[in-house]
Order: sequence, then C-alpha cells, then structure tokens
Amino acid sequence: MIEIRNLYKRYHNHHGSDWVLRDINLTIPKGVSVGLVGRNGAGKSTLLRLIAGMDMPERGSIHRGCRVSWPIGLSGGFQGSMTGRQNVKFVARVHGGRQNVQDIIERVQAFAEIGEAFDEPIKTYSSGMRARLNFGLSLAFDFDVYLSDEATSVGDRAFRAKASKAFKDKVGKASVIMVSHGEGMLKQLCQAGIYLRDGRATWYDDINGAIEAYHAETDEVRKKRGEQVDSSTSAMAHKQSQHAEEQFASSTEQRETREELEQLVVRCQADFKVAKAAFEHAKSMELVEADLKPYRLKCRKAHNRLREAKRRLGNSKSKDIGAEPQPGESAS
Repeated sequence: MIEIRNLYKRYHNHHGSDWVLRDINLTIPKGVSVGLVGRNGAGKSTLLRLIAGMDMPERGSIHRGCRVSWPIGLSGGFQGSMTGRQNVKFVARVHGGRQNVQDIIERVQAFAEIGEAFDEPIKTYSSGMRARLNFGLSLAFDFDVYLSDEATSVGDRAFRAKASKAFKDKVGKASVIMVSHGEGMLKQLCQAGIYLRDGRATWYDDINGAIEAYHAETDEVRKKRGEQVDSSTSAMAHKQSQHAEEQFASSTEQRETREELEQLVVRCQADFKVAKAAFEHAKSMELVEADLKPYRLKCRKAHNRLREAKRRLGNSKSKDIGAEPQPGESAS
C-alpha cells in the first residue's frame, strides 16, 4: 500500500512558483494497478517521481509499504562517465539482493540490444539507448510496484513489441502506476485511475472514469478556444483510441503460440479462482468498504485477465482455421 498525505509540490524559479501539486491525499491499495491521467503539465511525471522517492515534496508525506521501482521511462539516474555495464553492475549490487550480479548484467545487456555501446560511457548514448538500458535494468528486479512513464514507447517497432510483452508479463506478477498517452495500454493494464487537474488529484475505482474526466476537460478547453466539439470528433477520438488498443494487443500476441495461450488461460483461471475466493471470504467477514475494495479490485483484475486470455486464444484459433486450405484448394 502507498499512502500520500497532504502533499504539496512546486518548483521555485524567477517566474514565480505556482503549485504543481496541492493537497494530494491518496491511498493506493496493494495489488491495484493505477493509471495517471491528465493534460501535459498536470503533474503526472512529478507525482511519479515523488512516489519513487526521486524528488521530495514541499509539504506532506508519502509512505511506501512495499518495494517500489524507479520510473522506468526516465533515464536520468545513470552516471555519465561510467559505462553501461558499470552502471548496471552498481545498481545490481544495490538492488539485486540475493540475485547473481553477473546474471543481471547479462540479462540487461541482451534485452537492451545496444551492442558494443554497453561498454561505452553513458554520456555517449542517445536518449533512445539510455531508455533501452533503463527499461532492461528496471525489469531485471522484482518490485511490488513498477512505475512507468511512457516506458514502452522506446526504440523501433520490434523493440517496442518486445518491451510491451516483457512489461505486461512483469505487471502480471505485480502492480503498476503508469503514465501513458496510449489509452489502450491504460485500459489493458490498469484497474483504477488518478485524474490530475489544476494541481488536484481525484481517485477513480475504474480507469475508464479517469479517462472520461480527462476527455471532458479537453473538450472544455477546446470550446474555450472556439473549436467545435461534436459527436463526430468524439467518434474519431474513440476510433483512434480503439486503434491504439488493437496495436498494443497485436504487439504482444504476434509471437504467441496456441500452446502458450492455452497455458496462459489455465494460469488466469487459477488466479481468478484464488482472487474470487479471497473476495468472497472478505465479504463474509463484513469488512468496511475501504478494506474490502482491494479484494474487489484484485478479483476484477483477475477476471479481466482471464477474459483477455480467452479472447487471444480465440483469435489464435480463428487465424489457424482461416489459414487452412478450403475444399478444392491445393495445400501447396
């Protein structure tokens, strides 16, 4: 569980110092994945950095009752004069626990795909190479909560597909607090949402509620600018969101075999059975809503995963049937 109490944050400069975040009070339950939603400049990355402990609030406090990663999409924590290998080795010694340091180095090197640059100073890297290394390093450790700031938008199409699948596999074993402009990814990976506006934060049990609030704000801003907002514009936005969702889904499905998907369905069925039993037990204990909510969300999360796994298996079977030769055709 992560508790944020009376949090204020601002950055002092010669233009003045408006509050980026003001009076934030949130409790993020254990096992619940959350999407941070808001316009550019709303404070999403700032809040993520505060949760990670990379920045300090002006007032208030953040209590972390679990292991929290650094923001995966941010690569500012590397030491520039050290090589990629040396940076990974240093972090592995700090966070690796009982894990073999050499194994971590080899896994990160293979995943980042930066070749001989792995043994060159970080200051010679492009921003994309830094992000690749950061992504591979983040996934080399087992955290309870992963923080992601546009993490899977790194690299070329093939690397993004690999990164999406690896990230989704990790999130399946933990939870995530993420910033992403891809609504498809938010809907697939997150159950709850935090909507940021004018420095304030609003919690939504359903990520769709946070996304709808964000859409309402953008429509309001466009109206103030004199732009026309009608049903066709909303339909186009929905179509773009749906297309992004389909692209994200296809990137994780393209290399999955029928056997792998069948095994995934079996695992998801077992997870849902356990989550449902825990939820029913919690209800029988007549817990207050605040204590019951994590069990309900975890059960909903497990059900959504099972439904998604069955959908992907169904699509795989349909493709196999479509690929079979029709009567009268030669199977050349």
